[in-house]
Amino acid sequence: MIYRPMYVDKIMRYADAPFVKILTGVRRCGKSTILKMIMEELKKRGISDKQLLSYRFDSMEYEDMTAKEMFNEIKSKLCDGEKTYLFLDEVQEIKHWEKVVNSLASDYDVDIYVTGSNSRMMSSEIETYLTGRYIAFRIYTLSFSEYLTFKKEYSDVKAPREELAEYIRLGGFPATHLQKYSEDEVYTIVRDIYNSTIFSDIVKRNQVRKVDQLERIVKFAFDNVGKTFSAKSISDYLKSERRTIDNETVYNYLEKLENAYILYRCSRYDIQGKELLKTQEKFYLADTALRYSVLGFTMTSVAAMLENVVYLELRRRGYSVNIGKTPDGEIDFIAKKQSEKLYVQVTREITSPETEQREYSRLLEIRDNYPKYLLTTDNFAGGNYEGIKTMHVADFLLSSEF
Repeated sequence: MIYRPMYVDKIMRYADAPFVKILTGVRRCGKSTILKMIMEELKKRGISDKQLLSYRFDSMEYEDMTAKEMFNEIKSKLCDGEKTYLFLDEVQEIKHWEKVVNSLASDYDVDIYVTGSNSRMMSSEIETYLTGRYIAFRIYTLSFSEYLTFKKEYSDVKAPREELAEYIRLGGFPATHLQKYSEDEVYTIVRDIYNSTIFSDIVKRNQVRKVDQLERIVKFAFDNVGKTFSAKSISDYLKSERRTIDNETVYNYLEKLENAYILYRCSRYDIQGKELLKTQEKFYLADTALRYSVLGFTMTSVAAMLENVVYLELRRRGYSVNIGKTPDGEIDFIAKKQSEKLYVQVTREITSPETEQREYSRLLEIRDNYPKYLLTTDNFAGGNYEGIKTMHVADFLLSSEF
């Protein structure tokens, strides 16, 4: 079990605090393992085994369990005279689980940690029953830094700039980096994660009847990562394949993919007008390996996947991320966190003076003093041009300066 301090240290700051700790994220991103790490950390603090109570609700053992049965089961196992630490994994499988958690948190001496793979975890029911009493932690697949740490356990690790290409192709699902797997083996594992997410978290849960329609929308979204598109562009694409679908249905499907944490929506922000725009959003994947496991590898997709890993890294570090609209073009990302802000432009390589001029000019249009980065895979990347820092993507992903 390889330690993931990015999450464990953050969550442990709230141990014993009167908040329910809710961990969410795509299937198999490592939530259950992080719960085990938290249990180990608590033991180091002197918490006994009998105070640690753990359940995994996607087990057949709890398949037909009701909220009342869940409450009675947990209540019967609570420690007398000392705090009980509850770890409730995949808790969304129990209908009305939030009532149970609210009752336990209100009436008993407990510290509660829960996980789930569907954003119904963050639904209005939680707002109703747990308002002001929970903290949410989004868990992502392995960062580039974590990927290198995992790989050291079973293989020699090359220089980060050389490893970046493999990280993009193989992605960061922890299960694919516990030992050395071939590319085909990795994609088999990831395709299984994809299938179980589509069919369990989306089709089954939402009673989707037109599965082929959903899968076509998924493939369109996967093939257009980093491109602005709308429901209309998807419906036009399906019409070209002689399949009719209305815009509202497209939006519903995209929302379901977001709810399962397969896709992340990135809205455009008008830098001059200082407002969020409601059209021509972009979508990014929970992990780059999802694209390659479903659609196969193509060289033309690499630039979009570079954008994808940068987007995820910014999100991992707690930034809210938007696309920046300038009067004459677009900045790939505006990232904000409290009073911090940074602008990021990602380009695979700068092959001509024209490309260089285009990429820098977009950032030079912005007349404030927040950090600006131009990221590339050029091995000679570095230096500073009129206040814009040029970096290799691998160096940026491992940097501690943002």
